[in-house]
Amino acid sequence: MAELPVGWLGTRAGTPLATRFLQFMASHLRGGTLVVLDDSGTHRFGDGGPEVTMVVHDPVVYWDTLRQGSVGLGRDYADGLWDCDELTTLTRVLSRGLRPVTAVQDRVGQAVDASTDWLRRLRPPSKHVDRNNIQAHYDVSNEFFELMLDETMMYSSAVFADPAEDLASAQRAKLDRLCIKLGLGPEDHVVEIGTGWGGFACHAAANYGCRVTTTTISDAQYRCASKRVVEEGLADLVSVRNSDYRDLGGTYDKLVSIEMVEAVDWRRHDTFFATCAGLLHDRGLMAMQAITVEDRSFERAKNGTDFVREYIFPGGCLPSIEAITRSLRRTTSLTVVDVEDIGRHYAETLRRWDANVVTRADEVTALGLDTRFQRLWHFYLCYCEGAFLERHISDIQMVMAMPDWEAPMVVRDASAD
Repeated sequence: MAELPVGWLGTRAGTPLATRFLQFMASHLRGGTLVVLDDSGTHRFGDGGPEVTMVVHDPVVYWDTLRQGSVGLGRDYADGLWDCDELTTLTRVLSRGLRPVTAVQDRVGQAVDASTDWLRRLRPPSKHVDRNNIQAHYDVSNEFFELMLDETMMYSSAVFADPAEDLASAQRAKLDRLCIKLGLGPEDHVVEIGTGWGGFACHAAANYGCRVTTTTISDAQYRCASKRVVEEGLADLVSVRNSDYRDLGGTYDKLVSIEMVEAVDWRRHDTFFATCAGLLHDRGLMAMQAITVEDRSFERAKNGTDFVREYIFPGGCLPSIEAITRSLRRTTSLTVVDVEDIGRHYAETLRRWDANVVTRADEVTALGLDTRFQRLWHFYLCYCEGAFLERHISDIQMVMAMPDWEAPMVVRDASAD
């Protein structure tokens, strides 16, 4: 969602002007209808479907939205200053309406931000900052994530055979997809960067017989995954470490990283991929699942902020496919041998997660996570669902090979797509 510089209108006193300006912008909405109810009455903007209704309890919402974009809008929703009958639809309607603004911002980002990269590269985030950022999100509560996720405890996009499939089955299908692309077998030793709660490591070891060394810098995930490995009788095959990926040593047959690269600052992309390549044999394979932003938006997004970076994933940075391939070319001998876009499955995954949080609200509250936290996460999950549905972001599975890898003949099952 587009944002204006902090202080653009000065102070909260700019609320009346912000209200009029946003109403003027909303009058140009296309591709959906926004109905706004506030103290001054009912206002309709846009045309056609989908239609969504927003109830504004405090006009400061207009000021905060104009001044801080999605950061202000999401914070005000968490604080109960406005409500909506369908947050995902609201995100989609606003995204469509802001496309002209976003297109201009993208062009500015490509022209300006890229030219000042050298200055920002002087102060990349440290390992300490990376650990703090990861723990700020993943160490919220293992119990909370157990309520939100399914029994596999996979916090990444599933792959659904059909819309009626249960989430756990779709997550296992995603894991099998990665394992098959890597050609995993009992002779393989796999290194995983980003353990999560041990879902991939346990699945790969139990179903494909490979050894797995997996690492995380989330203390809560480390404890949970270590316990899970023992409980599932996989301690002889799976080793869980609580260390930064840059501190790993040894050489492995295969490497996997599932939606971890989004936590890597763009200034560390070269370090990340060079480290991955350095952990692989010359015949090795790397499989990565990653949330990606549009190529044209990367230069703007990498140095900007939005609701997710401000309140959910501090330090996060979505790569683009172009940014990934550029980094691979600069720093490794890895070659991209397979790319599959599974972004259409992420919207459904997010919808399932949000439904779990909403229907288990009493259990979430019992964990000490209050209404503001629950509204914050409801906004986050719907905000992301809308972004995937509008294709502003997507999700890919990419396989990269070292120079001596020998490609087998593989026929993809079209019925699984």
